[in-house]
Amino acid sequence: MLEYLRTRKGQGTRTLPVADQEAALPARFRGRLVFDDRRCTGGCAACRAQPPAAPLVRLEADGPRLDLGSSLFAPEEAEACPEGAIRFTTDHRMAVRGREDLGTRRGELQLARELEGESRRLFGRSLRLRSVSAGSCNGCEAELVALGNVVFDLARFGVQFVASPRHADALVLTGSVSLNMRDALYATYDAIPDPRLVIVVGACAISGGPFRGSPQVGNGVPPDLPVDLWIPGCPPHPLTILDGLLRLLGRLPRARGARAPEASA
Repeated sequence: MLEYLRTRKGQGTRTLPVADQEAALPARFRGRLVFDDRRCTGGCAACRAQPPAAPLVRLEADGPRLDLGSSLFAPEEAEACPEGAIRFTTDHRMAVRGREDLGTRRGELQLARELEGESRRLFGRSLRLRSVSAGSCNGCEAELVALGNVVFDLARFGVQFVASPRHADALVLTGSVSLNMRDALYATYDAIPDPRLVIVVGACAISGGPFRGSPQVGNGVPPDLPVDLWIPGCPPHPLTILDGLLRLLGRLPRARGARAPEASA
């Protein structure tokens, strides 16, 4: 027993501190994408090969725009651009309040703003989450489970997952919303008492992910569900999820946005 206690003391604190800054993640980690719109011609094979329903690069009237909500965070996404307009950073901070906020000209993002008024008063000190996996590969669910371990320790912030939607404050949606899970999703949402939040996690829930366009999926969250927090990734890192939740609850400094690195400006 004494040997165990000495070993545990030598290990020190394993729980990561959370702050409004980049974490010390390995160089191989693929976080927030940055995009040099001046290099994008909009006519290369990489753009033409993208699914029209949810392209990674949208060609708009005022120029190309990168959509982080459609990214699978695969190295092939950057390699497919012959002009080198797309690259990954190691910045895990990507959660936003609006779907349109995931569209970026250079890679800058308006990070999630805190809840306002009565919602902030109700949910600011504690939050109970009910997860619904609506047609997922379980990658996002594995990262949600990791939030409960000693490294991330979500419960220290008063945020916990619950078994029943009747005990929940928020619905956490993962998966592309398959036809078989659509009714279950709505039933869970209806069972959560008002006021309630909806948090969308991962590329599948945001835009359908690699399954978009299939007749068996709904290409992500149904448009009639009001979403309060969008967390991109495939799957998102636990720190990305944790950062978004804490910003939503006002536990981090007011969002000043994630800027594109000077090298890509």
